[in-house]
Amino acid sequence: MAPRPVWKGYLRLSLVSCAVELSNATDHSEKVSFRTLNRKTGNTVRRQYVDGVSGKPVADADEVKGYEIGKDEYLLVEDSEIDAVQIESSHMLNIESFVDRASIAQIYFDTPYYLAPADKVSEEAFAVLREAMIRKKMAGIARIVLYRRERPVMIEPFDKGLLLTTLRYDANVRKPGDAFGDLAKVKIDAEMIGLASHIIDQKKAKFDPSKFEDRYENALLDVIRAKQAGKKPPKAHSVEKPTNVVNLFDALKKSLAADGGKKRAAPARRKAATLAARRPAKTRKSA
Repeated sequence: MAPRPVWKGYLRLSLVSCAVELSNATDHSEKVSFRTLNRKTGNTVRRQYVDGVSGKPVADADEVKGYEIGKDEYLLVEDSEIDAVQIESSHMLNIESFVDRASIAQIYFDTPYYLAPADKVSEEAFAVLREAMIRKKMAGIARIVLYRRERPVMIEPFDKGLLLTTLRYDANVRKPGDAFGDLAKVKIDAEMIGLASHIIDQKKAKFDPSKFEDRYENALLDVIRAKQAGKKPPKAHSVEKPTNVVNLFDALKKSLAADGGKKRAAPARRKAATLAARRPAKTRKSA
C-alpha cells in the first residue's frame, strides 16, 4: 500500500516544474505501547486541559492558541489565521542550488521523506530532473513549509524516486567546541594505531539493516508474556561493567588475537575443502 502523502505541491528547477507528493520514509509505530490506567479501577485515564487559574476543565471549542506578548499577557491567534499564512515554499519546492552531498555534515540531516510524482503527466519532468542529478552526482537544496514551519531541505536521487531530507538550521546545531573544547591533544603511539586499524579491518562488513532488531523491546515482550501467563518475569541480565584498561597496548593485542582467531577459522576450513576437491576421486573416497 502506497504511503499517505503528508504534503502536495510542485518541484521546480528554473522553468521546469512538476506536481509531486511527499510521504514519510520511516515508520514510527511501536510494537509495544502502554496506556495510562487508574490503578484502583483499571479504567483508562483521559487527558483534559484545565484552566490555569480556576482549575476547571476547558471545552475543545474554547481552546485557542496564544502568543505571549508580556507577563501573563497573550495575543489570541486562531487556527484559521495561521492556515491563511502562505509563502512560496508552502506549495513549491524551488531548487535554489546544487551541492555535493558529502559537503553537508551529517549533523545537519534531520528527517527523510520520499518524493514522487503526483500524477502521470508529471512523471516525464520528474524523471528528467532525477536523471540529471544522477549524472552530475549532485543534490538539490530547496525549502518547504511542513507542519507550520519552513525548513531547508536536501533532495537527492533514491531508488526510482527522490529522497527529501529536512535539514536543521545552523542556529539549532550546537558547535563541536561546546562538547569537545576541553579535550586535550593526546600523543598517540603509532604502533597502537596500527593494532586498532587491524581490528577495524577484521571487523569490516557490509551494512545490513535487516540484521538489527530492538533487543530491549524483545526483552520487554518476554516480561509481558510471562505476566500474561501468570509466571514470574524472566530475570534481568546482569551487565558487567568493563574494568579500566591498565595497559592499552596489551588490550589491543588481545582484542586483535581474539577477533583474528574467529576470522582465521573460516579460511582454514575453505583451504581444507579446496585441497580435498583437488584430490583424485578414489583418494577422497578412501579417505
